[in-house]
Amino acid sequence: MKVTFMGAGSTVFSKNVLGDTMLCEAFHDVEIALYDIDEHRLEESYLLISKMNENINEGRATVKKYLGVEQRKDALRNANFVVNAIQVGLYDPCTIIDFEIPKKYGLRQTIGDTLGIGGIFRALRTIHVLKDFAKDIEEVCPNAWFLNYTNPMAMLTGYMLRYTKVKTVGLCHSVQCCTKELLKALSMEDKLEGRLEKIAGINHMGWLLEITDKDGNDLYPEIRKRAKEKNAKEKHGDMVRYDYIDKLGYYCTESSEHNAEYNPFYIKAQREDLIEKFNIPLDEYPRRCINQIAGWQKQYEELMSGGKIEHTRSKEYASHIMEAIYTNTPYKIGGNVLNCGLITNLPYDACVEVPCLVDGEGIHPTFIGELPLQLAAMNSSNIYAQMLTIEAAHTMDKQKIYQAAMLDPHTGAQLSTDEIVALCDELFEAHEKAGYSIF
Repeated sequence: MKVTFMGAGSTVFSKNVLGDTMLCEAFHDVEIALYDIDEHRLEESYLLISKMNENINEGRATVKKYLGVEQRKDALRNANFVVNAIQVGLYDPCTIIDFEIPKKYGLRQTIGDTLGIGGIFRALRTIHVLKDFAKDIEEVCPNAWFLNYTNPMAMLTGYMLRYTKVKTVGLCHSVQCCTKELLKALSMEDKLEGRLEKIAGINHMGWLLEITDKDGNDLYPEIRKRAKEKNAKEKHGDMVRYDYIDKLGYYCTESSEHNAEYNPFYIKAQREDLIEKFNIPLDEYPRRCINQIAGWQKQYEELMSGGKIEHTRSKEYASHIMEAIYTNTPYKIGGNVLNCGLITNLPYDACVEVPCLVDGEGIHPTFIGELPLQLAAMNSSNIYAQMLTIEAAHTMDKQKIYQAAMLDPHTGAQLSTDEIVALCDELFEAHEKAGYSIF
């Protein structure tokens, strides 16, 4: 079996996914192809993964590295699974562009990797690269599964599923962590064991529709009570999502700093009181990037020190999906797939996040039916901007970029149509000038 890791310079993440894979009994002899366009980061990952192979897998895996566009087809050739973890444009220059230019227009963001003006342009420059990935996969490994971890998840996965022949599923950490983090934060840890849950919606705005304890008791009444009390009495890092529970009735999969910018409610011009009230960390993603860059070399040296790299299987879905498909051993995931009627009150062509069964026949999404109307409305407010962005990338129609930005809830609430067009033009020009094409 061969696994190709695109964006292997994401060393810690590649360590987790590939370490998990090597720990699977069926994959001890796996061939690992590491691909990146950054020679230095690729070499670091190659050394780390090779050393981990020796330490946890008796050196049975084959680890190879491939650099740049010229070697991409060789990296992909005959792969069974392709894991995608690229970040096109990195922090410098593209994240800086995504945050600093909108600030000139009074548009403030927290993360900018999923929706909002930052998410739209992140999607456009990434789809520009994924088009070439898809052509190569269709040519040299047409039966491979493309496991996408790169954001913006719904737009990238939606593009691959709608406009390529590549078998694709989008994967995110937020589903696995959702109820565990919520119950711990509300001092309900005693309800963790044996709990049952139902989560569906869209990526980063999936909804915890149902949650019961091991005896079948509904936990939502107590969750709603405790969440409202906690928001009223103390500042904490999840105030937006607790406000969702209070106002919409349901908890959401992704963090409050993310969800603060997916709607028109919390980040408003000249409303610092709301930023304070809901403890919203503006410019959070650039801060994280700076800290990660500053701490990476130390982290790499710590991983490599002592000559022994240990690994225990992580919560990531990737290795479990590979194992389920390769060995025909069923496994349940939360996957990003085309809707196609799974959630009946969301658009048919939308990319949705629903429970999926994985086995030797592939990935099988679960029918959900209707979401509560207010939740479908929240999802739809994001979906149409996502779908217009996908259409812009596919048709290379600049007008659709303007329309996507206009329909983005946060951007549209803050700026006029003329301001949105001017902002998009400036972002378009800045990305092209930096060498990262949108079309």
